Amino acid sequence: MRISGGISGGLLVKVPKGFDVRPTPDLVKQALFNSLGELVIGARVLELFAGTGALGLECLSRGAGHVVSVEKANRHARMIQENLLSTRLDSRQFELRIQDAFVAVTQLALAGRQFDLILADPPYGEKNVGRRSTSFAQRLLDDVHLPQLLASDGRFVLGHTKRDNLDIPDAWEEIKMLKHGDSVMRFLQLAKT
Repeated sequence: MRISGGISGGLLVKVPKGFDVRPTPDLVKQALFNSLGELVIGARVLELFAGTGALGLECLSRGAGHVVSVEKANRHARMIQENLLSTRLDSRQFELRIQDAFVAVTQLALAGRQFDLILADPPYGEKNVGRRSTSFAQRLLDDVHLPQLLASDGRFVLGHTKRDNLDIPDAWEEIKMLKHGDSVMRFLQLAKT
């Protein structure tokens, strides 16, 4: 897996062995950043369910102002720190929080933090035909604190599997959807009131 663009473009990002982490596929990541374009430049970025940190590091490589990566597993967090060093990106622009994503969302909201871009590609949920999804993706959409973290003109990009049918709450407005294989990336903004 590689950083695909910016000052660290082409550099490798380590991925843990086994099935604990499902990195965002390179083709999906490339399409995601092509769609975001210049929105990344100077952005305050929050990466939830960071895994390898690849999305946050890609943002830094492409000119983001500051990235907060949230990863619960200590093993994966250590790999994120190794990836930050290997990509030679400025560690002063990077904050790693080793904690549950939902706890982090609540704490960041209570601290009054805001982000121009929130990225989340959590572990996939199960197929949920005929019932409401209970996946991490749905839980993020339903989290009352998450909209408080997004700047008024910001974007929330949420990855999930196409077999996971999500309900978009009234707080969010979908503006774009990318599909690649089993992966779906939804681009959302705060609903206009």
